Amino acid sequence: MAPLRDAASLILIKPDGLSWRILMGLRHANHKFLPNHMVFPGGGVDEADFTAPVAAPLRAETLEQLTRAATLELAHALGHAAARELAEETGLTLGTPPALDGLHYLCRAETPADRPIRFNARFFVAAGTIVNGEIAGSGELESLDWYELDAILKLDLALATRVVLGQLQTWLTLDDAARRTRKIPFLRDRAWGEE
Repeated sequence: MAPLRDAASLILIKPDGLSWRILMGLRHANHKFLPNHMVFPGGGVDEADFTAPVAAPLRAETLEQLTRAATLELAHALGHAAARELAEETGLTLGTPPALDGLHYLCRAETPADRPIRFNARFFVAAGTIVNGEIAGSGELESLDWYELDAILKLDLALATRVVLGQLQTWLTLDDAARRTRKIPFLRDRAWGEE
């Protein structure tokens, strides 16, 4: 069984009438993990993410939710990795150094044990209004754009992407108090639990 690598993805959202638009891109065909699939910006945690400076730390409730299943150091690294991957893959930033206080923790998902490459991925949500810059991807994600949520759900998506979007739909219906106090959904072996 392949080892799990900690990873973070950032789901940027912006309202579009009665719906939402989400920043996504198509993974290049040469990628070993999810080639030719629509994904959110994200990737594995690097060693440097653990000590990288930030302009503002994760908000208290996001930190509390993350540390139900991670150390404080890993929580910081996950937040920084989400910001770093966003900048690398899209050209958009949360500042330099990044401000992490706009990140909300949505859910966690483990790649199934039967896969050759596996991630223990945390998915964050943030408003598209908090980013700086213009979309100018690195080439890692093609067709990078703001996609309408209902249109995305009609695509042939990886299971994890589809179920994370389902969690996002639920999260969008909650008020701030419910978002702060909710149990975090966790996908393992293709089944949901809570942490």
